[in-house]
Amino acid sequence: MNQLVSLQTACDLIRTGAALCVAGTDAALRALPPGRWIGGSIPYFMLNQGGTVSDAQHVFVTDLAPLGEVSFASYGADELAGIAGHAPDNGVSITIIPGGSRAHQRFAAEAASYEDAFVKPTVGWIAGCHVSEIGSVRPTVYEGSTGTRHEDRAVVAYLKLPADKLACIDIVNLFEPDDGDVLRFDDTSFEVETCRVNGERVNFASYLRSRGLEHGQLPLVGDFAGARINASLQRVPAAGGLVQLYAPVFPGVDYRVARPIADYAEAFRSRLAAQDLDGAVLACNCVLNFLFGELEGKAIGGVQGPATFGEIAYQLLNQTMVVLRVV
Repeated sequence: MNQLVSLQTACDLIRTGAALCVAGTDAALRALPPGRWIGGSIPYFMLNQGGTVSDAQHVFVTDLAPLGEVSFASYGADELAGIAGHAPDNGVSITIIPGGSRAHQRFAAEAASYEDAFVKPTVGWIAGCHVSEIGSVRPTVYEGSTGTRHEDRAVVAYLKLPADKLACIDIVNLFEPDDGDVLRFDDTSFEVETCRVNGERVNFASYLRSRGLEHGQLPLVGDFAGARINASLQRVPAAGGLVQLYAPVFPGVDYRVARPIADYAEAFRSRLAAQDLDGAVLACNCVLNFLFGELEGKAIGGVQGPATFGEIAYQLLNQTMVVLRVV
């Protein structure tokens, strides 16, 4: 099972002892009974019939038990290396972290440096809230085993696979860098005052506004040894000040502004039609794609799942779709 269900159906599944990963509003998650599950707050979902904004009477449920042996853990902001450190040798760590928390910031900046981070895969997402509530409502995650609600902690479902199965993480990034300026940054940070544009130091906010990028629809695309990793713009101040990002930029990486996408839904349909989705069991897409692509009510194909405040595929991603397959 990997679908949006009624709150009652989710409660019944939990009471049977099913091992679940759950997404829904904080009010919905708060109503679930204790059991073998982890959860994170988010009201946005991509379903077969199209994007939707859920209410407190439904949650999105992924049943992990048919895939292998499932165990659960949680980690504070200073313990996040334990996610990969305690992972099974053949499996995956399904992880949810509250958006805006210290755990979110630490994971974003450090995940790629954790021992075994690229040997024992981590996949998951960043919990959020309705965008109208940003700044007034804090995203949450839940440890179902204890019924504990957290605002600054990672929750993990460890999935240990049978010897004849393998976890594969696929990243679907629609964005490509343009052929323009090369941007470089001095520090790993979610907040940036200055950067180097083609080697010349400039005020980052002024530069973005000079290019008409203050609305944040186009991310920066970093070249990580050939892999394209986005850093999305959260807030560009009117004059000077700190530009706020949804994911940190890193020193030593060449960034360019992304090319515009004319039709998100069609772009996703085209990419996913050509994508190998054999054995797909779990997916998440970015809420920025949901909003800027106007995906509510539009079907894109592929795998159902939440539209989140960040995606995890080994490390933090933005404006990206992530798919977990077991093959």
